[in-house]
Amino acid sequence: MRRFFKTAGYAAGAVVIVALAALTYFNLTYPIAEKAPDITIRLTPARIERGSYLVNSVVGCFDCHSERDWTRFSGPIKPGTEGMGGEKFDEKGAGVPGTLYAPNITPAGLKSWTDGQLVRALTCGVDNRGRALFPIMPYMHMNTMSREDIYSIVAYLRTIKPIENEVPKGSLDFPMNLIVKTMPIYSYNPPPAPDTSDMVTYGKYLVNAADCADCHTEMSKGEYVKGMMLAGGVPFQMSGGIARSANITPDSATGIGKWDVKQFISFFKAFASDSSANIHVSPYDYNTPMPMTSFAGMTDHDLAAIYAYLRTVKPVYNEVVNWTPQK
Repeated sequence: MRRFFKTAGYAAGAVVIVALAALTYFNLTYPIAEKAPDITIRLTPARIERGSYLVNSVVGCFDCHSERDWTRFSGPIKPGTEGMGGEKFDEKGAGVPGTLYAPNITPAGLKSWTDGQLVRALTCGVDNRGRALFPIMPYMHMNTMSREDIYSIVAYLRTIKPIENEVPKGSLDFPMNLIVKTMPIYSYNPPPAPDTSDMVTYGKYLVNAADCADCHTEMSKGEYVKGMMLAGGVPFQMSGGIARSANITPDSATGIGKWDVKQFISFFKAFASDSSANIHVSPYDYNTPMPMTSFAGMTDHDLAAIYAYLRTVKPVYNEVVNWTPQK
């Protein structure tokens, strides 16, 4: 019997050693991604202007990497906090299995990053230290953006006001802390810049860049629910209740099927004025995480392109209750 326990102890020890070796190998090997490119992006006026437009009005970088004023409708960005980071993402508020914080993306936070490392983080999901980014950072969408647009985003971020702000370190729960290491995309092979005169194709490009699907499509186990693309209903916990994203398919009963392009553009442009960023809401009033004041900065042409593309997607009947107040 003593020999049996001795043998069993050896076997258990061997299993532990093998498991530790496998874990060490995994941590040393993953994430798997190409080396960050050795590039220096020229800060041209055209790139800075395009990057400003994308960051502020399309891709919405500042909507996560700044402080938002939730005493105002749609949580406009607090002036002076653009890019400073610190926004908390956890299970309750964002469905994150753990607690993460948006990093500081002003020049003060990115001073140790090369341009190539920034491009790799934006498009492949690997940071400057070779760590995998959780895909709440939409690198999977940005991986299909044109090279010039990605370069323009980097150029603009290099020029914004530096803000010294030390952001807390976050962590993911087991086993997501291991699974996340398998998620990054190996390389960035961008498509050509889209033809902006092809309204449907360009609209599809913008819908991807703005990450519309992730907020307007229900998910199950990290995958879009089949047949529900852009049909809305995704819940968001707000301070006074639960907001749900709208159905933006061309269904005439529950989506935007009865909207014309002028109505669509006007819906966003209604939030373009300074006063629209100061619509006060009490903690229990209807509010939305949809950054209306940011998207209002899109051009009429780009909003029309998004509308043109949305008219081509499959209509889905899905009646959404957009607000359930907290009891």
